[in-house]
Amino acid sequence: MRTGEPLPSVGDVLVALATGMWHWDTAAGLVTVDAEAARLLGLPAEPVTLTEAQTRARLHPVDWNEITGVVQLAVAEGTLAEVRIRIMDEQGRIVRVVRSRSKPSYHPERHAYELIGTLQEVTEPTPGTPAGRRAVTGDWRRSREAFLLDAGRALAEARSTAEVLRVAAGLSMPGFSPDGLAVFGVEGDRLTIIGHHGHQPGDDGPFSHMSLATDYPAAEVVRTGRAVYLSSPAEYKERYPVTWPLAEKFGRSSWGFLPLTAAGRTMGAWMAAFTYPVAFTPDERAVLTTVARMLAQALSRAGAADSQRELAEGLQRSLLPSLGPEIPGMGVAARYVPTGGGLQVGGDWYDMIPLPSGRFALAIGDVQGHDVRAAGLMGQLRIALRAYASEGHRPDAVLTRASRFLHGITHDEHMTDLRFATCLYVEADPATGQLEIARAGHPDPAIRMADGTVMMRPVVGGLPLGIDPDADYPTTRFTLEPGETMMICTDGLIETGGHDMESGWRRIRAILEDHRGDTESLADALVQGVHGPSSHHTTGPLADRREDDIAVLLLCRPAEDTAVRPTVRRTLLSVAQDEPERIAEARRHLRELLHDWASDEQVDSAVLLVSEMVTNVLVHTDADSLLLAEVTGEPGGRRLRVEVSDAGDDLPHRRRPGELASSGRGLILIELLAHVWGVDPRGEGKSIWFELYESDGAGAPYRV
Repeated sequence: MRTGEPLPSVGDVLVALATGMWHWDTAAGLVTVDAEAARLLGLPAEPVTLTEAQTRARLHPVDWNEITGVVQLAVAEGTLAEVRIRIMDEQGRIVRVVRSRSKPSYHPERHAYELIGTLQEVTEPTPGTPAGRRAVTGDWRRSREAFLLDAGRALAEARSTAEVLRVAAGLSMPGFSPDGLAVFGVEGDRLTIIGHHGHQPGDDGPFSHMSLATDYPAAEVVRTGRAVYLSSPAEYKERYPVTWPLAEKFGRSSWGFLPLTAAGRTMGAWMAAFTYPVAFTPDERAVLTTVARMLAQALSRAGAADSQRELAEGLQRSLLPSLGPEIPGMGVAARYVPTGGGLQVGGDWYDMIPLPSGRFALAIGDVQGHDVRAAGLMGQLRIALRAYASEGHRPDAVLTRASRFLHGITHDEHMTDLRFATCLYVEADPATGQLEIARAGHPDPAIRMADGTVMMRPVVGGLPLGIDPDADYPTTRFTLEPGETMMICTDGLIETGGHDMESGWRRIRAILEDHRGDTESLADALVQGVHGPSSHHTTGPLADRREDDIAVLLLCRPAEDTAVRPTVRRTLLSVAQDEPERIAEARRHLRELLHDWASDEQVDSAVLLVSEMVTNVLVHTDADSLLLAEVTGEPGGRRLRVEVSDAGDDLPHRRRPGELASSGRGLILIELLAHVWGVDPRGEGKSIWFELYESDGAGAPYRV
């Protein structure tokens, strides 16, 4: 073409370059193509208007979805939409590969895209070759889809900001992997560094708390919500001369800064830096944009979870007291573990309260529910119970007042959210080890004796707090002997891991019996045993949901000099007139006390005699019975002494029952089976007792 001649028309140029033109209006659902574009689509070489369905039938299905994503990305970034498309024939075979370049625009009032672009045939490079590195080949697409699927799964599973950053640092993108990553947040009008990877400690200093008005790519991304791609150091220096010296020292060749947008709000920016030149093709930008969106969603979820966790843990810490001053002559340890759902706050609590008498009170309880209301009621109830105890009330009065208080604040006129609470209240005398216990629907305490024997210590109790404002709570008294440890806990410690009360108690008992160490290490062992990694190997018969909190409180009385004191194992149990079912509990209790007794026959004899003695009290008197069983001595030469006391005045006497009589054999059995027995009158009532001396199982007793 000579100088001065008119330029050829655009159509002539496109024909000479074998390039077709097309126009797509998504609102109308029509695609208009010229003759060359029609030829490239495998149609007769003449202008034609096609529906979206007709056009889609000529394209590879994966490529049609690719076009949609690239168009949205180009509109968001204000760039051209470029994509490679495989053209298919009627038999589904690929006939050619074309490149489409277009300038899309979006009309908000029509909610539609409009695109005008070109089509040009290209040669498909061989996968794996340098020429095919940036090409949108099938292998590249499959690799990218697999990467995005794995990245989405990993980011969705991340539960904290630290986990999200760790996942982001380990992402290896298909065909191009950044070696430097940084996540920027926003606080007020300043940038913050949430986390980074591929940099040395302290490298983030110049970028922390940078003003959003700074001429820096991340600041611009946050201000505008648009990504910034810098393919070379020269481009970086030209566009951001002020902050280029800060980036130059890292020796990178290309950078991508993408907005982190969640719920329509730009919450920060993500930087991906490369040591080699990257052209940031539309496909590479699409991958980065998709990762940035997933990263923003993950960070948003993790940030909300972190805030909720910090709030819940702060609330729980403010509601749960420290153990305060040490108890003279005793050791105390406590643990609380929130385990239910995602809300790290619940209704379990413990407390230690100095009393005006010089004694100390220990309390542990569980408000029904695992929500914010349960935590609020727990805080109110704990404060009320502490106030009643500080006034000097006895354990039964403290729980009665606490029950009335909880009933008053939960039973409103609408009765919409009734709650109750279980509680165990212990008043301890450090000088003597005497304990006075009142129980409101709570699990019984357990005692670990000086020789390692562990027994549940049944105590009488009443209804849970808040059910009956006038409920009574009887008091049980016993002594914590030197070397013994009392454990009180909420049901979460027993039932966590799919256990019921029976199977859970067996697990707890094994931990208590096997432990060798101080009170603090025992508290840790109990929590680890039911909630740590090893607990998944000791699950119970029920579903392992782990939805209940765990609270445990240990009270230990240090052992005295055992060189001058025989080993003592003792238990105490009361059986009231209206509690005949506790006779079976007394039998079970004695068997636990004699779990390592040498002769099984002697154990059976002792259990039979205890059952007979307690039953006689309930049948022949109007009084309650008190069972005291004590084992003294060393294994192989121990003595069992059992006393059953009552307030009745009538002394037992020997009777001669006939063959068909249903009673009258009690003293005869005691005389036949016990080594020594007797009846001791007391100021009020009497005590009948017997002793057995440990034998080798053949009947020959060892005398002590």
